[in-house]
This record gives sequence, structure tokens and C-alpha cells, in this order.
Amino acid sequence: MPTEPRRADVDPGPPPFAERLLPGPLGWSFVLGFAVFVLIALVPVDVVVAALVAAVTFVVGVAAVAATSAVVVVRDGSLRAGRARIPVDLLGPGRVLERDEARAALGPGSDARLFACYRSWLPGAVLVPVVDPLDPTPAWLVSSRSPRRLLAAIEAARGSTQAAHSEQIG
Repeated sequence: MPTEPRRADVDPGPPPFAERLLPGPLGWSFVLGFAVFVLIALVPVDVVVAALVAAVTFVVGVAAVAATSAVVVVRDGSLRAGRARIPVDLLGPGRVLERDEARAALGPGSDARLFACYRSWLPGAVLVPVVDPLDPTPAWLVSSRSPRRLLAAIEAARGSTQAAHSEQIG
């Protein structure tokens, strides 16, 4: 008789949605430009030293940008954008915003209490209202390279947490 795998032995698999909000071409050009600046500044000292220091500067710059870029993840019934986290069952039905709509949502007349993990170089964002009456934040605006997939992951996670809750009640 086969035994059930223990919970710790089951691989949960990848999260429904995970994305690192890396900079666009302009951001990467600043990293490269700074490395070139270091190279030019050190060439009068020694060409080999200049090349080595510039290469190290570039690698450290890439690592620093990657390490400090916000991460958006939908997993275990919550949405995480950067360092902020909210359970998906506290979110209402969201909508996908194109770049211009996202900028308008942050522009004049917008609610200053809105949580925004916004990156202007990304093509779109997701706007999801917060339905918790105790939370002063009216909504979350989260940038993404694939806002439709992000919204689908939030909706799927919200559906699965509500189903689990219904089973506990019933």
C-alpha cells in the first residue's frame, strides 16, 4: 500500500506569480556609464588597474541594482510588492492599467493614501482596492511587465483562499 508523501516532501512548486522589477535600458545605461567613467578616470594611473576596477565596478553595480529592485510575488494567499505585504482576501476585484492610466492614478487628484510600487519604465500596472474597513489604504497600485498575469494570479489566489475559508465554515 503506497504511503502518502509527507507535507515537507511535497514540492510546492513555483509561486503563481513572481517578478523582479529591474530597471529599463536607461537604468542599466547608468550602471554601464559609471563603470566607463571609472575606467576613464583611472587610465592615467594604469590601464590594467583601470580595466579591472571598471569591471569590478560594473559587476558590483549590476548586483546592487538587482538586489535593490522590488520583487512582486503572489504566494501563500498574499501579495507582496517590495517590502509590503497584504493578504489577497483583503483585496477587491482589480483592474489592469496601461502606462498612461497608471500615471494618471498617481497624478493630481489621486488619493495620497494609495500604496504604490510603481516603476515608470514598465508597460502597465494593476490597481486593486483594499476592502478591509480597518485599513486606511484605499488601494494598491503595483507595476508589472505582465499586469494581466499578475491580476490573474491575485484573482486565483483570492479564489483559493475564499474556497478554503468556505470549507472551514461549512
